Amino acid sequence: MPSLRLAALCLVCACATTPPPPSEAPPGVERHADAIDWAKAGDEAAQVLAGYLRVDTFNPPGNETRGAQYLADVLAKEGITAELLEFAPGRSNLIARLPATGPANDKPLCLLSHIDVVPAEAVAWPKDKGPLSGVIDENGVIWGRGALDMKGMGVLELMTLVWLKRANVPLARDVVLLAVGDEEVDNLGMKQLVEQHWSRLDCGQLVNEGGLGVKNLLFEGQTVFAVSVAEKGALWLRMTASGEAGHGSTPVPSRAPTRLVEAVKALSTRTPKPQIHAALYELLRRIGEQKGGVTGFVLQRPLLVDWFVTGRLMSKPPTRAGITNTCQVTGFDGKGSAPNVIPSQVSAIIDCRLLPGTTPEAVLEELKGLVKGVEGIEFTVLNADGANESTWVDPFFDALARQVVKGRTDVVAGPVLSPGYTDSLLARPKGTRAYGMVPFEVTQEELGTMHGRDERVSKANVTRGLEVLFRAVVDVSVAP
Repeated sequence: MPSLRLAALCLVCACATTPPPPSEAPPGVERHADAIDWAKAGDEAAQVLAGYLRVDTFNPPGNETRGAQYLADVLAKEGITAELLEFAPGRSNLIARLPATGPANDKPLCLLSHIDVVPAEAVAWPKDKGPLSGVIDENGVIWGRGALDMKGMGVLELMTLVWLKRANVPLARDVVLLAVGDEEVDNLGMKQLVEQHWSRLDCGQLVNEGGLGVKNLLFEGQTVFAVSVAEKGALWLRMTASGEAGHGSTPVPSRAPTRLVEAVKALSTRTPKPQIHAALYELLRRIGEQKGGVTGFVLQRPLLVDWFVTGRLMSKPPTRAGITNTCQVTGFDGKGSAPNVIPSQVSAIIDCRLLPGTTPEAVLEELKGLVKGVEGIEFTVLNADGANESTWVDPFFDALARQVVKGRTDVVAGPVLSPGYTDSLLARPKGTRAYGMVPFEVTQEELGTMHGRDERVSKANVTRGLEVLFRAVVDVSVAP
């Protein structure tokens, strides 16, 4: 393999990518944001978030109406009417809208969050800082399930709407707040909006959960905000093995559990090939541009990235997931009624995440081929959604990226393909340009608290995040 020094000579065969020129903020847009006391606005937002975290919306069962009503009450104090749409008993979405001041120049800008949060084991959290505590501690840190995923972002969006109204910002388009239920399980809330109400929402652009700013992600002293512009599709399967039921005292090769073990072992031999998405090339280019030196030179050139960086990306599970079609067993069904009873059927649950350009049908055929030597194996499709993406050559993407790095020389923002699955996947087929970014800057340890224990966010993050989001929204929504 060529050395890095040799790579620096490959100017012809490994040319740097040429970025499109970013859009600029409209003249005079800063005056609306500069008039706000952001320290006080941040304190207020932190208190709103603390109260929101105390509302139990663990999913299951959800009970999102509680959270929707909490948000609606905050809006009502500002004279903003919110509509609650029930999609199941005790489970509601929220829609609130600030209309354009005059004739709309563009489709609505939508601010999307989900109300539900994943369950938490309270016993594993600090005694006085539990998952439903909403405690703001002596260090200005707000504790609770959903602080990062994603009640924190929901409050930034809520208070952005509030401040647009308080500041009397003239709007050239509608700005719509959407808070939905059931994102963490079956996406029933977003499905209701897409299937029943999209004609009146018609979001032109949308911001949702996605990349946070991660400190020291690739290089010491550099924070990277990876703004999601694309998401992998999801293929969820039940792989069932069938065989003769029997007594546990007599091992027989044709039993269902034995066949299932053989099938799972066959799936483990799968070796997916890496495919770097265009968004990752662009993110690495921006990182390299700031980094400089030989490393920066390499990162700005896709061919050199293929030569020298792909191996490193494949060596770590989080980055490997971003450049491959992944499949893994996430659970098992069908244990026997007693230790000495062998059931006639047992199953494994498989979660596959698919890159853009890969169909669920193609991956299913690949898995069938891997287990073709094992008798009695059948697959049942539980969910099949292909990947989708939005262009990052877009004024709102530029506004988000521009505002989150403003005033900082150690922060980079760029597009990325998310290995996860959010409600944005349902909005894009409707013609919406959907972007995922939460303007919080966290350590990798703090990032690991999402869906884990000790989830929290600092008041400083809430304050800066609110200003970043407000400025980005005003950038693309203010009337001339």
